[in-house]
Parts: sequence; C-alpha cells; structure tokens
Amino acid sequence: MIRRILLTLLAGAAVLLVPWTVYLAHTLPDRYDTGQWRAAWVGFDIALLLCFAAGAWLGSRRRRAAVPLLSATAAMLCCDAWFDVMLGWTSAERWTSVALAVFVEIPVAVLLALAARRLLSGAMPRRTVNLRDIAMREDPRYHRVTRELPGGAEEIARRTGLDRTEVTACLKTLQETGFVRRNRQGTWTSIPQDLREPSPDDYDGADRARVTAFLDAKYANEVALLSWAAAHRDEFGPWSTAQRTSTRLTEEEFRELDTEYRELIARYCQRRRRPAADEKELSVRFYAFPPPETVPS
Repeated sequence: MIRRILLTLLAGAAVLLVPWTVYLAHTLPDRYDTGQWRAAWVGFDIALLLCFAAGAWLGSRRRRAAVPLLSATAAMLCCDAWFDVMLGWTSAERWTSVALAVFVEIPVAVLLALAARRLLSGAMPRRTVNLRDIAMREDPRYHRVTRELPGGAEEIARRTGLDRTEVTACLKTLQETGFVRRNRQGTWTSIPQDLREPSPDDYDGADRARVTAFLDAKYANEVALLSWAAAHRDEFGPWSTAQRTSTRLTEEEFRELDTEYRELIARYCQRRRRPAADEKELSVRFYAFPPPETVPS
C-alpha cells in the first residue's frame, strides 16, 4: 500500500512538473538580482563538505546508510556543476567553471554513484559448490591450512606440521577456486564466498551419490555443531547470541529477507582485509523453513 502511494506521488510529481517547467521557461527573466548570494553558495559548499565527510565515514564501514548519502552527494555535485556553468556563462571565469564541471565535478559524481551501487549490490562472490570443492572439503589438509590464515606459506607449514610443498599446493588450489588471495608481502588471506548447495539432480551415477553423501554429512555436522553450542552456551560470554522467531511471509517477502541477510553477512565479511587484534572466528548460521505441524522429539 505504501509503495503504491509513493509510486503514485512520484508519477504525479513528474506529470505536474511538465507544465510548471514550461511556464517558468516563458516567464522567468534572463537576469535577476538577489540577496544572500554568498550565504547560499557557502552554505551549499558546507553541506557538500559534510556529505563527503559522512559518506567517507559510512563507506569505510560499509554501512548501508552510505548508499543514499553517496547518491545525494553525487546529485549535489551535478547541481553544483550545472549552476556554476550556467550562472557564470557570461563571466570571465566561464571556461574555468566548464573545466571544473567536466574534469572534476561530473567524474566525481559518477564515481560516487558507482560506489553507492557497489555498496548496494556488493555481495560476496556467489557460486554453487562443485565436485572440486567437495574433494577439498574431504581432504583434512585444506581445513588445517585455512584455519591458519592469514599467514605465509612457511608460517602455515610450521603451524600445521605439513610439508611446505603440501601447503603451497593447497594454497594454489584454494587460490584457483577463489577462496584465498596473496598480497604483495606474500601473506595469504581468505576470501569470503557465498556458496550455494549443489543439487544431486544435476549429477549422474557416482557423482550424484557423492553429492548426496556430501549434503548428508554437511547437515549431520551442522546438527552436531548446534548441539555442541547449546551444551556450551554458558562458556562463550559476550561472544554468542541466538534469536528465533516465527513469522508469516509470502514467497516474495521471504526472498527479500534472504537477500537482506546475505547483504548483511557480506558487509561484515568484507569489512576489513587485515585481521584485528581482538577478533574471533564466529560460526554464523541462518535457517528458515516451514515447520512441521508436530515438532519431532
């Protein structure tokens, strides 16, 4: 209902602005003397400065509030360019205004708009688990290597007790599949991915059985992990939380909920590339499903 009202208001405003714009085009004078000229432009530039500062702060923390702020800043830069050029067209500084608009204000506005779009849709790399991923998950060496990230190959080999050659081979495979990256200092770090479950129906024969066994083992491990967490819930201190609820949603609303959750997780997974001194690895799970009429004991 609110969405329909908003769309109606937007469409109505667009229609009403047509005759109003035509009227102004025929009635406004080419020249007009006004007061508070300095205050208007200085105030505008102060507002622009505050938008830049707030956008930098929110953007560095990947807050969703940065999206409308960056968009507004881009719009203000376009307005600044327009009025600088049009109001200064008859002055001696008109080409300076044109140069600033073309080479500074408009390009920066485009960059801000792209940054807002990236924050809005900046999800983690998304793909479906394949047989190569399953093979890595079945190999305990990959678990040992990834648990020691970030670190150099020599350091990881020392921590895990694996041979340097084995560690290097594991890291190369993980790099090829998009799980890790290596920086200029030679340190390997993990790359979060949005991995979707494979469907056994997409495979035949032994591969289908392998995928089915992988999914069965995965959920058995999830149940065991949740049982362990419940048994040790008093040992985590401030490092744990749990919420549960029931709600009634349409399928479209459920998809929106799933999308917003994934965006939230992506934002926190990509919040920084370097580890912090007080950080901990956390297991985060999200399950939503229609419950049975009678909960099994």
